[in-house]
Amino acid sequence: MELALKLGVAKNRIDTIIDFAAAAKYGVKTEGNFEAANADVLAQLTGLMAAGRLEIPIAKVYPLAQVRDAYQELEQRHTRGKIVLEP
Repeated sequence: MELALKLGVAKNRIDTIIDFAAAAKYGVKTEGNFEAANADVLAQLTGLMAAGRLEIPIAKVYPLAQVRDAYQELEQRHTRGKIVLEP
């Protein structure tokens, strides 16, 4: 959250499903799906992916050094798939 805010990402574009204290501190959203955020659901999704029954499209992969570019693309809201940051 801190990095996103430092990069100029609007608070209403930041959402967390885990760090509720930081969300309250910085005034960002917590609209994730808490009911589905557990190991059983993750295992089920992983199984579906392994079986080829679930695909998560990747729009673009950015090196971590280009995190600003990734956020700028994300803010355009025209991506078809996930934007991934890699170390």
